[in-house]
This record gives sequence, C-alpha cells and structure tokens, in this order.
Amino acid sequence: MLYWILKHLVVGPPVRLVFRPRVEGLHHIPAEGPAILASNHLSFSDSIFLPLVVSRRITFPAKAEYFTGPGVKGWLTKQFFSLTGQIPIDRAGGSASMAALAKGLEVLREGELFGIYPEGTRSPDGRLYRGKTGMARLALEADVPIIPCAMIDTDKAQPTGQRIPNIVRVGVRIGPPLAYPEHAGQTDRHEVLRQITDDVMRELQRLSGQEYVDEYAATVKERLASRARSGLEQAKEGLHHAREGIDNARDRLTPRQKGSDRDLP
Repeated sequence: MLYWILKHLVVGPPVRLVFRPRVEGLHHIPAEGPAILASNHLSFSDSIFLPLVVSRRITFPAKAEYFTGPGVKGWLTKQFFSLTGQIPIDRAGGSASMAALAKGLEVLREGELFGIYPEGTRSPDGRLYRGKTGMARLALEADVPIIPCAMIDTDKAQPTGQRIPNIVRVGVRIGPPLAYPEHAGQTDRHEVLRQITDDVMRELQRLSGQEYVDEYAATVKERLASRARSGLEQAKEGLHHAREGIDNARDRLTPRQKGSDRDLP
C-alpha cells in the first residue's frame, strides 16, 4: 500500500513534473508475469526513476546498511525501505547474499518484477562495469526472462554523495527480454552463468552508450579508496617531517634570534 501511495501521491507527481523522465521501450515489460529488470547503476535515484516509469511494482534489493543505520535517521530509513518492499542484501557476498537472492526468487515465483543491479554497486566514474552472476543464477532458477533497462544521466541528476538533486532530464531505455529456456535450472554451470551475465551487460552497454570495463566496480572502488588512504598517509608523513624541520630550525636559533622571532607579527 505504501509503495503505491509514494509512487502516485507523494513522490511520483513532483518527480515527474520536475525531471520529466523520457522512456523508450516500455512495451518490452510484460503486463503480467515474472521478470528480472537488470539495470546499470549510476545513482541512488535509479531506484526512484525506474519504478516511476514502469506501471507495475518492482522490488529491488537494497544494501544491508540501509536497514541497520543508528538513531532516528537509521530507523526512518529502515522503515522506508521495509515498507516499500525492498530486500536487504549483504554486498560482501557469500551465504548472506544468497539468502537475499532466495527472497528475490520468492518475488519471482509470486509472478512479480524483481529489479537488480548486476554491477553490484554504483559506477565510480560513469562507466559500465563487469556484471556479477547472481542475476543469471536467479533467472535460470526461476526460468524467467531478463529485461535490460538502461538509466541515462541519473548520475548528472544526483551524483554520488549529493543529497539535493540537480534538475536534469533523465532517461530510461528498455531493451527486448533475454530468455534462456535451454539453460533453465543449470545454476551450477559457471560458464553458462558468465555467458548470460555478459550478454546482459553487452545489451546494457548498447542501450546506455557507456564505455564498458571488464572489471568489477567494487574492485575499482577499493583500489581508489586504497590510493586515497595511501595519499592521506603520505600527506600526514610530509606534514610530520615539515614540523620536525621547523622544530630543528628553531632549536638552532640563538637566544637573540629566538627573541626576534617572538617579536614577529
């Protein structure tokens, strides 16, 4: 109920009025029946604009941190994501992520739409990164099609870390469904999962026009964070040496020079 109230009464009308999202290929989404909507991930607002232009309800996995934040803000965030039917997912992978995908399987078996970001995280630089195979595993387990949905310019509307969005007209470009009935149930064949995932990523690249990088976005983010930490440590070390140099220079001053130094403005 809250999902429809937010979409049609609270959030939807002003967002449509201000951002006037363009949509292409909406006819590729079935009027009924289960499907996976696979989207590139440029901005937090992707999870707002895609459901806004699709008439049917979409359930998305949301990072687990949205459900565990402290204080009043954390509680409100948890309530928002819970009441709108979002599923917490541990992006560290392993059994926790599999449990979240199992919940996604429940959504599909109920005949609903399940949205997923195969890159696993937002793009750090606007490029399209290698997809993770959980999406393909879910599609084969449920025997449902994957519908590629490319978000256009959402990173310009709301760059990472920016709370108040810029007024930029965004777009959603939806491609034909990709179905693999010949591989239904073959969730243990890694080469099949990889092939399907790569097929979807190629279609997302075609629809979005993004440059493709055959590397996981999370790996790139960790490398950038490591470089930032290293640069900070080097800056701290340089500052420490500079202070030592100043202290040594002061120690070499004569008493008269030290007195003159104190008189300086």
